[in-house]
Amino acid sequence: MPRKARVLCDNAVYHLFNRGHNKYDLFKSERDFIVFKDIIRECKSNFMFELYNYVFMLNHFHFLTKIINAENLPKIMKEICQRYASYYRKTYGHVGYLFQNRYKSIHIEIDSYLLECARYIERNPLRAKVVKNLYDYKWSSYSFYANGTKDDIVTANPLYLDLGNNARERQERYKEYVLIPRPYEAIVDKCVASMK
Repeated sequence: MPRKARVLCDNAVYHLFNRGHNKYDLFKSERDFIVFKDIIRECKSNFMFELYNYVFMLNHFHFLTKIINAENLPKIMKEICQRYASYYRKTYGHVGYLFQNRYKSIHIEIDSYLLECARYIERNPLRAKVVKNLYDYKWSSYSFYANGTKDDIVTANPLYLDLGNNARERQERYKEYVLIPRPYEAIVDKCVASMK
């Protein structure tokens, strides 16, 4: 059956995600996370896009990103995934597919969802019980927003800037917003998992 064509828009925001083939780990060492982040950084210099929020988990990743030129979205994701797969194969002698399928994308059409999607993405390590405190997970954009930690692949989420009049105020409000669990998270997890 042919794949359904994606509907893409210029200057649009997308929640993008993918996972390892058969749910296998994409990242086996700290160096793997670093290489993946380096690839994203280089890709940002080749294409115009803004990465608002991200998380790299052992067997999957999520991005919340604004794509300036719609036709570049597949090129961006192809470059990131193919370059990382090439690195992974050389490093681990892996044969076959690294990613389960082509990446999934959800077009974020309502601005108010920008922070909620960011929150969902950054809470992944808590929901997966990888850490008890989000400060302890360094492969996400959480510290950029909650602590003001420098992260050169992140462009500030536009709604984050509305959380306060100064950096400290925004950081405190963001932490409060992200750290309170929501009852619907398990439902969203199931929906996202069914799309992977």
